[in-house]
Amino acid sequence: MQNLEKILAHNHIKPTAMRLLVLQFLLNKKVAISLTDVENYFDQSDRTTLYRTLNTFVAKGISHKIDDGTGITKYALCEENCHCEINTDLHLHFHCTNCNETVCITDYKIPQIHLPKGYIAENVNLVVKGICDKCNCK
Repeated sequence: MQNLEKILAHNHIKPTAMRLLVLQFLLNKKVAISLTDVENYFDQSDRTTLYRTLNTFVAKGISHKIDDGTGITKYALCEENCHCEINTDLHLHFHCTNCNETVCITDYKIPQIHLPKGYIAENVNLVVKGICDKCNCK
């Protein structure tokens, strides 16, 4: 728990018991997760608390939201030193149409897009859909 507390403190987040548990849950996941995934794992917890915890992590830069086209917001941990800035930190996401999992592929950065004068980008999202390596090997 000591490392978890350091991660939260580094991001100026008070280390409550639920925040520590949700952070540990995110660290153990290799795929992006939805609020429902968190809610099912912590079945005795309040949905509002879990939602607020996830959004606090997004606001403070521990995790980011992913719109993978399924209509369900997913959450994934940010890389170390990520600031979720459009010009430097955006990466590819892959959504498997077979197992319905979404993963961050952080080695592949989204190139900077130059918009016409007067346009301001607030969010950029690139999702590739197809069959993941696990499903492809079956």
